[in-house]
This record gives sequence, C-alpha cells and structure tokens, in this order.
Amino acid sequence: MTDAANTYTTWHTEPQGDARMAESHSRYWRHFIETIPERDFAAKTVLDFGCNRGGFLQLLHGIRPFRRGVGIDIASESVAVAEANKGNLPVQFHVTTDLSPWADSFDVAFSYEVVYLLPELRRHTEQMFQVMRNGGVYYAVTGCHTENPLWPKWRELIGGNSNAPVQDYSPEDYITAFVAAGFDVSVKRFGYDGFVTASKDRKYYPSILDALAYPAEYKLLFRLEKRV
Repeated sequence: MTDAANTYTTWHTEPQGDARMAESHSRYWRHFIETIPERDFAAKTVLDFGCNRGGFLQLLHGIRPFRRGVGIDIASESVAVAEANKGNLPVQFHVTTDLSPWADSFDVAFSYEVVYLLPELRRHTEQMFQVMRNGGVYYAVTGCHTENPLWPKWRELIGGNSNAPVQDYSPEDYITAFVAAGFDVSVKRFGYDGFVTASKDRKYYPSILDALAYPAEYKLLFRLEKRV
C-alpha cells in the first residue's frame, strides 16, 4: 500500500544516510525498549510508525518477542530493505502515511524521532488513536522541539539532510495534539545514561557535554494510553 504523493525513496538526501542513521540509533532503541514498563509482548500486535529499515522491530522482537508487527514509513527504498531483511520475523512493512486500514489493530505502538517531521500532527494523533485498541499504549520519543537548546541549529542542519520537511513544535504542541485526540498523556525524560560516541559530529554537538545532555535531558518519551 503506497501513498505516492507523500513518500520518498530515502529519508536522508544522501542515499547511505538511512543506513548510518539506523546504526547510530541502535543503542538508544535498546534503552527505549528497556525503559518502557511492558515486559510480555507474546500476545501483542505492535506498530512501528517510521520504521525506516526495520531495525527497531528486529531489536524489539529479539528482546520482547511479539505476536505480530507492522512497520510503516515514507521512505520506499528503506522499507524495501526492511522487507528483504526481515527473515522469519512476524512483520509486514508498508510504504504509506495513511493508518486508516489498521483501525483497532494495535496493543502497543512506537515512534522514534519521527513526530517532529509530521506537517499534520493533529491528523497523526487522531489516526494513532483510531488504530490503538482500548487500553493500548503509544510510545513516542523525540528531542526535536523548541525547548531543546540545540534546536535552532539542528532545525537548519536536519532540514538540509532530510527529504521530509522539518516542523517546529514545542513539547506543549505535542501534548496538546495527543490530548485532543483522546489519549491520556504522560511524559518523562528519555534518560539515556550510557556511553555516547566521543567522536560524534560536532556540527550537531558543539561540546561533548551537549552529546551527553541531549539523550539524557532533552529527548522526551511520551506515553499515550487509549482509554474509551
């Protein structure tokens, strides 16, 4: 299923950028999975919104095996890689921006550094509410917001690297949209306290303390529960 008007071949303007992004995110994905309170996914159907090359769902299934998964993304070449590499993983990958085919389908959903790219944030939150089962939880992570002190510089840098236009949301903008959709909203700092690569690109992190503070303090983990 494809929504061609809103899709790209890769998220990064540079073709190998999506592969490098997946590699750099893996340690943070592991922290994400280990941070959430749910432990038993054996009977659950999960969604990864913004799945890119499928690495998050592969890691999730290795740590918390789930019954069935769906990954969606706007980057067609990256989704093709995810589909080619899934092996026996009980997952389907799709190139789309439209969630309407999956009404009432998911117990748990995830997005990692995706919501800041969505030009129609309210539409996304409303569709996510519709695809979650009653009692289901959507976890959304982003540090790309106006209260991140690095954001003015990042907005320009990310905008230059991304085929998808970068938006300019505050934490309150995210909260307002999630609440309006009907979710019970809570949030915590992402709180990553592991090692970071000391040679990280200084374009994004002028100081090594910036590289440490960003995933610990400014990256946010939203917990969005559907109660009807």
